[in-house]
Amino acid sequence: MSRMKAVQVEEAGGPLQLVERDVPEANEGQVRIKVQACGICHSDSLTKEGHWPGLQFPRVPGHEIAGVIDAVGAGVEGWRVGQRVGVGWHGGHCGRCARCRQGDFVLCEKAQVPGISYDGGYAQFVVAPVEALASIPDDLSDADAAPLLCAGITTFNALRHSGARAGDVVAILGIGGLGHLGVQFARKMGFNTVAIARGQDKAALAKELGAHHYIDSTTQSIPDELNKLGGAKVILATVTSGKAMSAAVGGLGLNGKMIMVGISEEPVEVPIAQFIMGRHSIQGWPSGTSADSQDTLVFSALSGIKPMIEEFPLERAAEAYDRMMSGGARFRVVLKVA
Repeated sequence: MSRMKAVQVEEAGGPLQLVERDVPEANEGQVRIKVQACGICHSDSLTKEGHWPGLQFPRVPGHEIAGVIDAVGAGVEGWRVGQRVGVGWHGGHCGRCARCRQGDFVLCEKAQVPGISYDGGYAQFVVAPVEALASIPDDLSDADAAPLLCAGITTFNALRHSGARAGDVVAILGIGGLGHLGVQFARKMGFNTVAIARGQDKAALAKELGAHHYIDSTTQSIPDELNKLGGAKVILATVTSGKAMSAAVGGLGLNGKMIMVGISEEPVEVPIAQFIMGRHSIQGWPSGTSADSQDTLVFSALSGIKPMIEEFPLERAAEAYDRMMSGGARFRVVLKVA
């Protein structure tokens, strides 16, 4: 049995530890992936801190996986050894529950998530079910592809299902790990793109990412500035603050919608009369399927969209994780595994 390097958590709240493990075998309906890069996501804390119900330890985190198929299990069709693939948050579904029967695979009642349901991408090899695979375009690097499989798909998929059309005012609330990709997607989709963040120092970055307009929420009223543009058709809320979301809803235009992709324990408060008379709405959006991941990667490659990343070797995963979680990284952290 050949061996590999992996970084695992042995117990809830425990440290990330570099260990040697047996290379896993691909069973029926699975492929084994030689990992080239794995992004570090804030959601990896669900594994490290043991916050996911029923999580079993030891566990290797990581759900932003980019690599090459190394072995194919029995019954797998349409995928071959040597093919570049990625796996994101959607790491498998049962195909039998009520949600799957309606084609809503990402919300499967028995949904699997790499790094939570099974060992993830902080390792040299990972095994994943075939329904979790997304093909990676040749002109997209592994390190760039990895964050697109979570932060990328979340913003891309929400925007393309938002109902906004080319020329509509679309505001991205927050330009961090999710938002800096949301601004790029909004611009390339043809929206009149507004970036909203705290501080005038982010204005240049917003324009560099493609924003037509920048609103500094520390010195300007978000609703006033958006209403000067006719009101937003969509506000994509990538911040992790319910208060910040509440402060922006007044900027929605007629039939405008706020889509929440940033998670906050604070509630969002809405002005009811405004929502009734403006036919406004608020919607949550959860990532997407492996097919949506593939669409995200293809669109990114076609449009020249890339995440802003910092790279670390697998052996420094603990340091890389701390940098991501502390907010020191700008904007995503990626482990180079190969």
